[in-house]
Amino acid sequence: MPELPEAENIGRALNRVLTGRRITAVEVFTPAMREPLLPLLEAGLPGHCFTGVRRRGRYLVAELDDRRGLLMHFGMSGVVRVEDPAIPKRKHEHVFIHLDDGRAFRFECTRRFSILKVCRVPEPGAWPEELAALGVEPLTAAFSGEMFFAASRGRRGCVKNLLMDNRVVVGIGNIYATETLFAAGVDPRREAETLLPEECGRIVREARRILRRAIELGGSSISDFLNVDGTEGKFAQELRIYGRRGERCPVCGKTIEMVRLGGRSSCYCPGCQR
Repeated sequence: MPELPEAENIGRALNRVLTGRRITAVEVFTPAMREPLLPLLEAGLPGHCFTGVRRRGRYLVAELDDRRGLLMHFGMSGVVRVEDPAIPKRKHEHVFIHLDDGRAFRFECTRRFSILKVCRVPEPGAWPEELAALGVEPLTAAFSGEMFFAASRGRRGCVKNLLMDNRVVVGIGNIYATETLFAAGVDPRREAETLLPEECGRIVREARRILRRAIELGGSSISDFLNVDGTEGKFAQELRIYGRRGERCPVCGKTIEMVRLGGRSSCYCPGCQR
């Protein structure tokens, strides 16, 4: 479930607690999540120091002092903590990376869709090759109304799927795409190639506003998401349409409807979204 705001908050927290810490030992309790975990035991991580944590889309890279890093993706249910390793292991915790301050980086994932693997960082500031195909960051100038309009030309499929396509723009998943399109007044079912330039501009502006607000509030705790310190994200309290099928639209009062798009449920208002 973690999308860009949740990954951003996790990354900021990990940057504070991991930077400067040295790895002393690695324990793996499960052979694999989405990818094998046992290579972590063979990577020679003990003795190396974390130099920083950066985010790209929904991925984090915890960089090491030897041009390598730990590449993380949290899937639908990934949770990380940095705490005392003496706390009894939770049922779905799969990896402990012990640190020189006596704590451990602990990775939990109930559904095992997450990723934790060693990657190469080609040079300072560069991203590992695993992330080469990702699109633009939505909180940068590269994500503009003009860019999104160009991406929609000749595009087969609906606008919501375009907004969630990580090859176009990264980190916007079901929650924030639903909220963005409602705020922009655009029906998620619309064919992307029918979008007008001004509609693309609204979508970009609303996406940025909503993502920034969600980051400010620590993300959205829905289902499994928790921040590194165990707290819940507060943006869920400000969701206007996501998950509100059958309720009244907060703007026009019509009944919120739901449709499945790209395998995901999508709530929308038939009165406000065109």
